[in-house]
Amino acid sequence: MSDGDGGRPKQGGSFVTVVVALAANVLIAIAKSVAAVLTGSASMTAEAAHSWADSGNEVFLLVAERRGAKAPDRAHPYGYGRDTYVWSLFAAVGLFTVGAVLSIQHGISQLTSAEPSGNLLIAYLVIGVSFVLEGVSFLRSLRQLRGTAAAAEQDVLEHVLKTSDPTVRAVFFEDAAALIGLLLAAAGIGLHAITGSAVWDAVGSIAIGVLLGVVAIVLIQLNRRFIIGQSPTPRVRAAVLRLLTDSEHVASVSYLHLEYVGPSRVYLVAAVDLAGDAREHEIAGRLAAIGRSLEEDEHVVEAVLTLSRPGDAPLPVPAEREAAPLHG
Repeated sequence: MSDGDGGRPKQGGSFVTVVVALAANVLIAIAKSVAAVLTGSASMTAEAAHSWADSGNEVFLLVAERRGAKAPDRAHPYGYGRDTYVWSLFAAVGLFTVGAVLSIQHGISQLTSAEPSGNLLIAYLVIGVSFVLEGVSFLRSLRQLRGTAAAAEQDVLEHVLKTSDPTVRAVFFEDAAALIGLLLAAAGIGLHAITGSAVWDAVGSIAIGVLLGVVAIVLIQLNRRFIIGQSPTPRVRAAVLRLLTDSEHVASVSYLHLEYVGPSRVYLVAAVDLAGDAREHEIAGRLAAIGRSLEEDEHVVEAVLTLSRPGDAPLPVPAEREAAPLHG
């Protein structure tokens, strides 16, 4: 979306969400690393790797926010919004390679370990404090998602999978995975203490790695879709179609193409049949005026309009309840 500064996208909510997550992850990573050294726990070592990977990922997400917010220029007339998806993809790959792979490798190497459990009080203390800090970050991202989901008339889970904002999605998934990972670590360490077998601790490390791998693959796939060109949801498409047909100069629309060029920013191409019988020299002016009116919406980067070809069937106009706001 645009804040009126040369088409420069707003950062506000997503930027604060990432900063909160970064601060929480750095503190947690330090605490987990100390606990891993003192206890020798494989699960705690996996959690430390997880938090350091998350911290690195947040840096990538901050870069994504900054790069995606650059104003349009001659080389990139639609702005740098897609750069957000590229850097978010780097973050997802980092989560997979550092968090998932190292956790699984370390867990497998510890399966045959006979090392007794260390000071479990330290481990559980760190897990408890980490759960609180991760919970704060998770609630922050959940609060933002609830607001944007309500505006887009979607439930939170549907919105987090479909939103065009990759940074808030990444923080949500990473924080959710962190909370589940802490529970897995607590279970692995606890079973190690109860049974005396370090296998449970190692299994906890492997389970954490598998969890991170699944989250990373989901994020990689979602970012890939937006990089190669993702169209908005049918409800957003319906909203744009209604916006076009509500114009007094548009009789019908026979073609509509929408594509995300950044978070909450779309590029629009449409073929329309103009109302009335305008003269040839007036047609171009009317099309340009309709395009400019569409571009007044902060979510429309550019609107390119042309005339429908003779005989082209008009697209059905959706009911108002089938349309959604032009963001998400």
